Amino acid sequence: MPRHPDRVLRLQGATNFRDLGGYVGHGGRPLRWRALFRSDHLGGLTPEDQAQLRDMGVRRAFDFRGVHERAAQPYDVPGVSQHVLPIEPSVTQRMDAMVAGGQALTGDAVAALMRDLYRRLVNEQSHRFAELFEHVQRADAPLVFHCTAGKDRTGVAAALLLLALGVPLAVVKQDYLLTNEHYRHPPMPASRTPPDVLAVLWRVREDFLDAALQAVEQDQGGLDRYLSQRLGLGPAARDELAARYLQPA
Repeated sequence: MPRHPDRVLRLQGATNFRDLGGYVGHGGRPLRWRALFRSDHLGGLTPEDQAQLRDMGVRRAFDFRGVHERAAQPYDVPGVSQHVLPIEPSVTQRMDAMVAGGQALTGDAVAALMRDLYRRLVNEQSHRFAELFEHVQRADAPLVFHCTAGKDRTGVAAALLLLALGVPLAVVKQDYLLTNEHYRHPPMPASRTPPDVLAVLWRVREDFLDAALQAVEQDQGGLDRYLSQRLGLGPAARDELAARYLQPA
């Protein structure tokens, strides 16, 4: 996957704000630049960051965060309408439940929790991704979708979107893994959470995304069926999506 200087936006208040443009989809046609963005949360954007989004024409933000996440880090970007698509429970909520149930937090245990989370995202939260796709299909301006870190819920959404546009799986995975190069979590207070657990929480791993894609194949009957029946993207809708977001041949 070739590097591109415009893929990652250098914002002060978000470290994982990325353009999905340039990836080659159906018919060898690349995605248009400055149309689809993925990001961590927008609660820390500076006025300069907000001006940059305005200059790029971003008009809508789709937020996968849960109720408490949004309350903890709200945002209001002038000219950008917010669409709430909450996906809960978050991994931290599930970790809290593990501890309450007497389970020890280890890196391996949390990695297993993450794989289960990704399977649940596909199997139990498809209605949220379907809502996003409905908006994406009729968007008349650039948009961004995000969660808190822009890595798990956002990562699955981005993977499904790129696959629907015909981007090869190997490239989809490379885009997913870019989070490890760019996301910087905010300073955290002293924590008793073991370092090996934090190492799992703050990064993405290929086996996490693989768990979601395996659920698509094994539980949902494959990608085409999943896109059509669970996300509302039949062949005609995918053609419309390609016409909107892929550059002309």
